[in-house]
Amino acid sequence: MIRQQRGFPRAQARTPEPSPPGLSARVAAARAIAEVVTMARPLEERLAADLALRDPRNDPRDRALARSIATAALRRLGTIRKALAQRLEKGLPRRSGMLEWTLVAGAAQLLFLDTPDHAAVDLAVRAARGEAASAPFAGLVNAVLRGVARDRAAILAASDPLDDDTPAWLAARWRATYGDEAARAIAAAHRCEPTLDLSVKSDAAGWAERLGGTVLPTGSVRLDSHRPVVELEGYAEGEWWVQDAAAALPARLLGARAGLRVVDLCAAPGGKSAELAAAGALVTAVDRSAERLKVLAANFERLKLHAEVVVADALAYESEPFDAALVDAPCSSTGTIRRHPDVAWLKRATELPGLVKLQSQLLDKAVALTSPGGPIVYCTCSLEPEEGEAQITALLRRNPDVRRAPIAPAEVGGLAECLTPAGELRTMPFHMWGDDPRRSGLDGFFAARLVKTA
Repeated sequence: MIRQQRGFPRAQARTPEPSPPGLSARVAAARAIAEVVTMARPLEERLAADLALRDPRNDPRDRALARSIATAALRRLGTIRKALAQRLEKGLPRRSGMLEWTLVAGAAQLLFLDTPDHAAVDLAVRAARGEAASAPFAGLVNAVLRGVARDRAAILAASDPLDDDTPAWLAARWRATYGDEAARAIAAAHRCEPTLDLSVKSDAAGWAERLGGTVLPTGSVRLDSHRPVVELEGYAEGEWWVQDAAAALPARLLGARAGLRVVDLCAAPGGKSAELAAAGALVTAVDRSAERLKVLAANFERLKLHAEVVVADALAYESEPFDAALVDAPCSSTGTIRRHPDVAWLKRATELPGLVKLQSQLLDKAVALTSPGGPIVYCTCSLEPEEGEAQITALLRRNPDVRRAPIAPAEVGGLAECLTPAGELRTMPFHMWGDDPRRSGLDGFFAARLVKTA
């Protein structure tokens, strides 16, 4: 046995030097960007799984900073990659680990965030040195990012929202569907990070005044605040919930009232179910994801609303007929890129056929679950016509017992520009645009109201 001799102090382990402030956030942002683009992993999922951001020794603001960097990078990824490529004459070195994504995160700060140039460059260099594969290229990081900072004005002036910052397959689709001018307006709107919209249970004007927001023509409240949602007045009391103004419209088209029995297929996370319940409807919320329905149940508890929650595959769900049905179908989500720029890089054109088939099946199921004379609202947060207008055309062709019930401008806040000639809702990211980009725009949404005639 070896004993510690008296008189000789026990050796002290060296405490590792703390990381410079903000380094963990920048490393986490680079990892998140990499996994979104190369592995199609949703941004929020990646950030939530990052152990460094949960380390109690780090600044709790690091997660917000990492999200801010990653979101800016994904929103303007094409511009950033073009700028980096112009300054990497020989391309990216092989076997350089996270070098590309460290550069992308650094360039995002230099071009689009209020980060001092020296801090963005220094921390990017430190991040490169912190990984064995990229450490030999720390000097390259310094040189490239200094070049980006020096040429910032020229880089931004040469950047095109549709050709640079929109995936090519989406740019081609939007040009073909909406024309070049509208496609460019969509892409330009996606460059601007929006503020939050709220759906309120009552007294929209009062809550707008209390929270420093404005009431939109659609009835939603649009905020100016940058404070965390949970810190805002009325959150804990369940007076409102976060929901884009466009997403708030489809449920209102059902004309929910006290006692109306409504089935909400694919209901989680529950914003539309909440609207129906707040209007007095008896809501049955169906979703196949138990985890997502836990979020719905928690929101309903906070909002002091009630719904029957059913964990089930909507296509296999059986019940007595309902008075009305809402189908918020799974889709490509391309209408949400304005709020969730990772969607542009997560989705692939090859996914569309499977989604279109599922949407068609869900529409047929909604018809089957609705009593004769009852309204059905179908909606998707997609800009792709196959997931919107074409679905309704196909349904009406195969089912003579269903007809359109056209939507009137008064039902959507007087926004006649958001209605198609057939009376369907088609909101675009550039609709409701004003002088302040943060307080402008809508998510891209499609909705149609139908009536089961027999």
